[in-house]
Amino acid sequence: MLLPFKIALRFLKSAKGQTLLITLGIAIGVSVQIFIGLLIQGLQTSLIDKTIGSASHITIRAEGSANISDYDAIIDEIGNVVGVKVASATLDNPALININSENISLLVRGVTVSGANIIYKLNSALTSGELPSGGNTAIIGKTLFDSGGFALGDTITVFVPDIGNKPLVISGVFDLKVSAINRSWVITDISTAQALFNIPDVASSIEVQINDVFQSVDLADTVAALPLVTGLKVVEWQGENGELLSGLSGQSVSSIMIQVFVIIAVVLGIASVLAISVLQKSKQIGILKAMGIKDSAASVIFLTQGFVLGILGAVALTVFIMLHWGYRTFFNKEQQLKQ
Repeated sequence: MLLPFKIALRFLKSAKGQTLLITLGIAIGVSVQIFIGLLIQGLQTSLIDKTIGSASHITIRAEGSANISDYDAIIDEIGNVVGVKVASATLDNPALININSENISLLVRGVTVSGANIIYKLNSALTSGELPSGGNTAIIGKTLFDSGGFALGDTITVFVPDIGNKPLVISGVFDLKVSAINRSWVITDISTAQALFNIPDVASSIEVQINDVFQSVDLADTVAALPLVTGLKVVEWQGENGELLSGLSGQSVSSIMIQVFVIIAVVLGIASVLAISVLQKSKQIGILKAMGIKDSAASVIFLTQGFVLGILGAVALTVFIMLHWGYRTFFNKEQQLKQ
């Protein structure tokens, strides 16, 4: 085996330009495959984060229009489930507000502020002011805030059907990047909402966010089996977002197909070059066979060439990645020093 290896190295050294070209081709082909895989993975992660990252992954409701009365105990029970990040009680009810002689429909959401802040990233969404802290304080969407010409600290009057007008003090303004939400949501503390709607100690739903969004089906089954959740309706985001999952599946299939075709192109390129190399070395092969070398040993020579070229391509790719990483690290440090 040592003789074919030495002959393969001699052949590679005798055509340095061809060897360099194939090495670069392998490195570029593999880097394209890695780049496409990371690109699709990054796009999927970004899409999931923007659509599902700031939302409830599992939602628990009572059947029909009933409310949940023992939500604190249910939240404690759900919090013990492995994989659950946070569970938060919510009390939703419609209301109206009159702006410029026009009645605008609102959704007043009473939330457990600490839990809702984790789910909806309210701190990051605030453009001004602070989160509600009881005392009839509330935050409203940027679109509603601008259209009404309000200022922080203003008192707005919302009309609750069957109850009447109720005051709320604007403590902050949020922008959740969704026009409909920015126009219609009013978020307050759950105790304030309970007093506003005159339904104390109840929640309309419990929202749950989990660590791995793709475990929602299994965790929803686990949550539904909890003693205090029995009889309540449990829904998870995958069952409500079939089109999104279909799109993600299509992206994954496209990524795999592209990577397979890139590898096939690289393999065919190497094979064609080696086939040409065999023709170029026909005289040398003839001399070697005349000296007694077997056909199997002659085949090993060119297989060894392919193996060595693959190793050289991997080394070239590794060097490129290390240089790129070193440059990025140096550039980031320079930017931090300038700041």
